[in-house]
Amino acid sequence: MTVEVKDLSSVKKELVFEVGAEAVAVEIEKAYKSFGRTAKLRGFRAGKVPRKVLEQHYAHQVSDRVLGQLINETYRKALVEHRIPAIAEPTVVEVSGVEKGKSLTFTAQVEIRPEVVASNYKGVEVKKELYVADAGIVDARLEEMRNSAAKLESSTRKVAREGDTVLIDFEGSVDGDTFAGGQAQDYSLELGSGSFIPGFEDQIVRMKRDQEKDVEVTFPESYGAKELAGRPAIFKVLLKDIKEKVLPELNDEFAKEAGLETLDELRAKIAEDFETQEKSRIDSDLRERLMTELLERNQIEVPEAMVAGQLDYMLANAKGRLQSQGMSMEMLGLTPESFNENYRDTAVKQVQGGLLLSAIAKQEGISVGDDEVASRLQEIADAHNVDLDTVKKSYSGNARQGLVAQMTEDKVLESLIAEAVVEEVSKDVLTPAVEEKE
Repeated sequence: MTVEVKDLSSVKKELVFEVGAEAVAVEIEKAYKSFGRTAKLRGFRAGKVPRKVLEQHYAHQVSDRVLGQLINETYRKALVEHRIPAIAEPTVVEVSGVEKGKSLTFTAQVEIRPEVVASNYKGVEVKKELYVADAGIVDARLEEMRNSAAKLESSTRKVAREGDTVLIDFEGSVDGDTFAGGQAQDYSLELGSGSFIPGFEDQIVRMKRDQEKDVEVTFPESYGAKELAGRPAIFKVLLKDIKEKVLPELNDEFAKEAGLETLDELRAKIAEDFETQEKSRIDSDLRERLMTELLERNQIEVPEAMVAGQLDYMLANAKGRLQSQGMSMEMLGLTPESFNENYRDTAVKQVQGGLLLSAIAKQEGISVGDDEVASRLQEIADAHNVDLDTVKKSYSGNARQGLVAQMTEDKVLESLIAEAVVEEVSKDVLTPAVEEKE
């Protein structure tokens, strides 16, 4: 076997193979012997079919088997001998036929992990948002908590207003005909929630208890039921009850419901949580800005296989997050294809960032020790109140390698930020507000 290796780019190589006629003949013989042992043809006993008859019936299958065997064996051998860091299966772009007495030639292209040498990565000038405490956040969060803890009680008012939750019966019709799913009794609807057909809730506002009314709406063009999309409809509505939110008082009892002793403690806890979240967001933004600058200084070509793998990882994460919220990709109008199209640029940058940080780790001798991994696993166990042995089992094999890789990247970024020239600026300076057009 001979092989010629050509560089097509920093992420792709081409391998031109020639397998000698003798090696091809040996594989052909092996294939016919294999088929001969199991061939079942009328008029012959199993294992006793003459070679010429086998050739008449199995030439195509033999050719496919020999071709697959030789390509696989020679390709794998070439990867080892030439130390080619392939990251995907090869694409065979040209191949000769399998014929006894003739050599086999084929050309394969394969994507490789690029050899990245990082440069100009120390002392990077980067801006960081200045953290500013916001007292209004505490009041806003308390109001959110009050609304979440609010109870619905029948109102003494006779007229419904936005924000009320009304109990209604309704029956919808299109061109005088009722339709499936267009009827309900004792239906609870929060006015202003936007959960019903556009225009429906607006017409319930100012209705009186026990009042009947025809509500005229038009189904959106994008409505799920195609037979109704874009069509006008009339709903006969009976308003049976009006309920309004009754908010709890902000006092120590309210704080106790949240697990604290006093309202002052609750306020302090909200402020502390906000500060933690904001500083985490700011640190994350700083890392992103630093990576953007580093990638500007280090242009990296990435193989499609790595981009595809990153998109698969991102898609799986997105599906998991949506599922935990009781949602799905379909509910957001997303397909795997549209997701990949929308997030391709992000995936490319993430792959580039991973390659660059890996190169810097190698150049700077930055690594993660077993004791550091053990400490991180304990943190994970404590954070999720899970037994340490269970966590260790979860982070075995590839999962452990992924954790180590992430920890290494974090360590590299900490080192780069420590050496960077960081200028703290206000949020307005960092991200100027876009002026509204008149």
